[in-house]
Amino acid sequence: MTNNTRLFKKSLLAVTVALASGQTLAAGFQLNAQSATGIGRAFAGDAVIADNAAVMARNPAAMALFDETALSLGFETITTDITAKNVQYDGSPAESYDDAGGTSIAPNIHLIVPVNEKFAWGVNAYSNFGTKTDFSNDLSWSEYGGLTDVKSVNLGVAGSYRLNEQWSFGLGLDLIYGSGKLQRKAGSGTSTILPFGDPQCSAIGGTVIAPGQCYVGAPKGTSLVNAEADGFGVGFNLGTVFELDENNRFGLSYRYSPEIEAKGDVQYLTNSDSNGKLHMPLPDIAEFSGYHRIKDTKFAVHYSVQYIGWKAFDKLDATINDTKTTLNEYNWQDGWHYSIGGTYYLNNDWTLRGGYMYDTSAQDKTTSVSVPDSDRQWFSAGATYQIDDKSNVDIGLTYLVGNDVQVNETTEMGPLELSSISATTRANAILFGLQYSRTF
Repeated sequence: MTNNTRLFKKSLLAVTVALASGQTLAAGFQLNAQSATGIGRAFAGDAVIADNAAVMARNPAAMALFDETALSLGFETITTDITAKNVQYDGSPAESYDDAGGTSIAPNIHLIVPVNEKFAWGVNAYSNFGTKTDFSNDLSWSEYGGLTDVKSVNLGVAGSYRLNEQWSFGLGLDLIYGSGKLQRKAGSGTSTILPFGDPQCSAIGGTVIAPGQCYVGAPKGTSLVNAEADGFGVGFNLGTVFELDENNRFGLSYRYSPEIEAKGDVQYLTNSDSNGKLHMPLPDIAEFSGYHRIKDTKFAVHYSVQYIGWKAFDKLDATINDTKTTLNEYNWQDGWHYSIGGTYYLNNDWTLRGGYMYDTSAQDKTTSVSVPDSDRQWFSAGATYQIDDKSNVDIGLTYLVGNDVQVNETTEMGPLELSSISATTRANAILFGLQYSRTF
């Protein structure tokens, strides 16, 4: 096997793994999965409202607002609708695909325990990142699709301190576990036959298959990648709450996200590495929230501005056979969430809420069929039913609408372009949450 052929195989692995990790981290697949209450208001005001224990996932300082032990547990389903249309593969019309999405389930649990009037502590488990996409291997352009199934779990412990009637502060630690499975197979354009005298054939190191001809690439259906990897990272979060009065308060929080080192089995063509590593930087997140209940009414308005440091994900590095290399360059841009919502306290039994969010894309000039990221809008509604003085049930629903994005990609082998694709991609999603909360 020539060095150039090894380089080609490695480049195919790079493309596939890069797409998979991008699915994990793209803004369109950042999970806001800590509470059904948040889903019902587009997470507007979630760093300060503190209507159940899930607030500790957004701002540890808000635990100081509780004077009783509080428990919240529930789950969120994320159903994505991902399409690729107007496909041109190697310059010719090719199959569209409108069933690449899937449904993921993200459970969550939060517990806040006040110690006294000054101190409180809490523990929780939820997910910040995750997605699943599955493009058919029968597509002629299958090297740009395939299976990506990524999950993450955030295990947290935090404490809060109330300085006075206005100011509270909090600090937490996060242990983040991530796992992923990905598969890619060669499409019809990843192999080609060239005249043996062609300088590209000589430069690439093709295989002579007949007098005057050489073969390069991988035939359609060849397993380019079949990989599973998982790993841990440690981060932290901190925050503060300022209470102007009983009806008006503000929250500010910051979350440091670590680089995840994922280890596992990676198979690409005839090569495999049972101890491969992926080095995946996660974005830091900062959020400002406000909550204002209008005096002598049943209505409150709340809002949030969230910054997501996607620029940190500028490239994806890997360690293969003890050699660290850059698999793909991203040059992503930082993202923002802007959300506003309202809550209507209908009566002692029912609370109604709604919200809207505008969410900006992490991608700038680099786009991908397998990462259909774009600016998007969230339309949310939800309700709380009070079972008794100590317990309630929340339900939340969000419809997330993306934009059409024009994508252009190529797969190269040295100076030779093996295949190319252009397509119009779009990603929509439906988020549903159900949650039970109780105080003790």
